[in-house]
Amino acid sequence: MSKLVIATRESRLALWQAEHVQRLLQAAGHQVGLLGMTTRGDQILDRSLSKVGGKGLFVKELEVALEEGRADLAVHSLKDVPMDLPEGFGLAAVMEREDPRDAFVSNRFAQLRDLPPGSVVGTSSLRRVVLLRALRPDLRIEPLRGNLDTRLRKLDDGQYEAIVLAAAGLKRLGLASRIRCVFSPDDMLPAAGQGALGIEVRGERSEVLDAVAPLAHKPTWLACAAERAVSRAMGGSCSMPLAAFATFTDAGDLHLRAAWGDPERAGHLVRAAAGAPVATLAEAAALGNAVVAQLRAGGAH
Repeated sequence: MSKLVIATRESRLALWQAEHVQRLLQAAGHQVGLLGMTTRGDQILDRSLSKVGGKGLFVKELEVALEEGRADLAVHSLKDVPMDLPEGFGLAAVMEREDPRDAFVSNRFAQLRDLPPGSVVGTSSLRRVVLLRALRPDLRIEPLRGNLDTRLRKLDDGQYEAIVLAAAGLKRLGLASRIRCVFSPDDMLPAAGQGALGIEVRGERSEVLDAVAPLAHKPTWLACAAERAVSRAMGGSCSMPLAAFATFTDAGDLHLRAAWGDPERAGHLVRAAAGAPVATLAEAAALGNAVVAQLRAGGAH
């Protein structure tokens, strides 16, 4: 191809992700430029995403750039990508996952259990809210919006005793030293797609699909497909207190866990798990649907 253009948000983390893909495509012989954009999700910082339209606000402007031909592909944090994309759009690749776990970040305390009762912990993820309340119902969980640097600055300014962030973003930006500890998935089950990058393209752009295909990491894609199937079936978005996380076992099966919490009932969690041999996206989706059936049987809705 003569040149590929990547649409990206302009936060430091989003630019790192786009530049990472840019370097990989350049190494494969492509000319690649970036189109930086500000999305509605970046502009609305005074309300939680669940109240203003969900994480799709982070991708809409980028999709418009693809539709208008100003860009050829968009790079997203997969957990920000809606479960159902607009007609004509699709995921061309899911790349190898970074650390999928949540990170505990604090300037004074080493881990969650060290926080005094009533301490303020920041997060705007309903998934993290219900899981944190299950672990420590005595804490105050307060909203936390903004890009990664903004969130860390709010912590440093003393607005929170601790905040919970995705470990992947901190590591990608060279901020791993800010992590006091990472949560075990047994305690804080990650969000669907957390730690993975997704590349979105227009479905008819076969030449772009061919260029991007070598960047796909099949084990990550299959695991994330199972996780996203759970979210899709449950109507998952940032307004859904839902976690889903899949890993391949030593025997080669895909093991999928999910958790759903009731925001009105602190500590009330419904958990489900299943495993199966998975080699295709359809098999991954079937595993996700099996876990959804368990969640619903347990009272999740």
